[in-house]
Amino acid sequence: MSIKVGMVSLGCSKNLVDSERMLFKLRKSGYQLVTEPGLADVAVVNTCGFIQSAKEEAIETILELAALKADGTLKKIIITGCLTERYKEEAAELFPEADAVIGIGCNKDIVNILDEVLADQRVVKFPPKLDAELTGERIISTLPFFSYLKIAEGCSNCCTYCAIPMIRGKYRSVPMEDVLAEARELAKNGVTELVVIAQDTSRYGEDLYGESKLHELLRELCKIDGLKWIRTLYCYPERITDELLDVIASEEKLVKYLEIPIQHCDGDILSRMNRWGDEEKLEALFAHIREKVPGVILRTTLITGFPGETVDQFNDLAEFIQRVRFDRLGCFPYSAEEGTKAAEFPDQIEPEDAARRADIIMEQQLEISCQNNQKLMDSELEAVVEGFDRFGECWFGRTQNDAPDIDGKVFFTSEKPLKIGEYVKIKITDTLDYDLIGEVIA
Repeated sequence: MSIKVGMVSLGCSKNLVDSERMLFKLRKSGYQLVTEPGLADVAVVNTCGFIQSAKEEAIETILELAALKADGTLKKIIITGCLTERYKEEAAELFPEADAVIGIGCNKDIVNILDEVLADQRVVKFPPKLDAELTGERIISTLPFFSYLKIAEGCSNCCTYCAIPMIRGKYRSVPMEDVLAEARELAKNGVTELVVIAQDTSRYGEDLYGESKLHELLRELCKIDGLKWIRTLYCYPERITDELLDVIASEEKLVKYLEIPIQHCDGDILSRMNRWGDEEKLEALFAHIREKVPGVILRTTLITGFPGETVDQFNDLAEFIQRVRFDRLGCFPYSAEEGTKAAEFPDQIEPEDAARRADIIMEQQLEISCQNNQKLMDSELEAVVEGFDRFGECWFGRTQNDAPDIDGKVFFTSEKPLKIGEYVKIKITDTLDYDLIGEVIA
């Protein structure tokens, strides 16, 4: 009987790509993959260790698996990912129930690691993080019509609040020919929507070619037959060029959507974050983007409660959001991460105050979203079908204005049966807070 392996992938979409590469290696070596750890002989946990809430989720997951191992449901547990890469031997000591605690440089050797633990060896290995593979075949674990395309590993921006450079190492772009080859293979296997990701997609190619080549990469991706929507996430504001905007505006396959995390608008706070900009520069940038790419959907992320953030600076942020009126927005309370410069700043904000400020921003954004959705009443939008909601007795999916997993949905009725991954035209008949309601039209 073959050994059953279950993968638990935590954290971001970039981590998910790593998990999919490990899954491919395991299946190719003859291991049977299952979707639930409770059905597995071996559980592999690809952890996130970015912020406190992610670490807590990872620890809770590992302890749940340890309980399954204790009652005999599971035989072995392997832990990898950002949490183990960050804490190394400390993580190995913290989780004695784990049969392997490995760093991200070991992911390419997951089959050998599994073979060793099945031979009752405990494996604790942390090779150089730069050993993490940049390419490799994958088992797509998302809905079959869309896939993430990771174009770089690591980060060299060194924001003072962020542990990613310590965890993942310096920025390393995947050579363009490898990115395009992977995209062609995905399209060949039925993927019609690509979501381009990296810690900073706008930096793509600087380390290999001496300058950003994101605009060139996107233009080449548009030439691949079968792809319909190509979306770009994680662009830094200081690297938004007219070349990039021109490509987004002119290429039909590039959805008019940009995620640009700014974190704040106050120049002093951004300087202490080691981030670019101030209110004037950022407001001018977003006005320029909207001029160059008519109808563009702008998404950003913010941090409230950064050390030293005054009430006035927070109020300025709230007023800035009202003026710019982002289409999509996420706001997170600051989390002091050990090993980062910001964690050593003397003027830390109480976590409760940081969380309360984040709630205020999100309440404000909810109002903006509702107003934006109202403007879409009676309009016709293209959507991709993601599934059928039996409880609500309707189909659901996304328009090109919404990224997978992070944005809203559109719920709709149809007189004819639909297929997952089918693209349909929807007439909007009602709205929810962040979502739309409609009906399929011919």
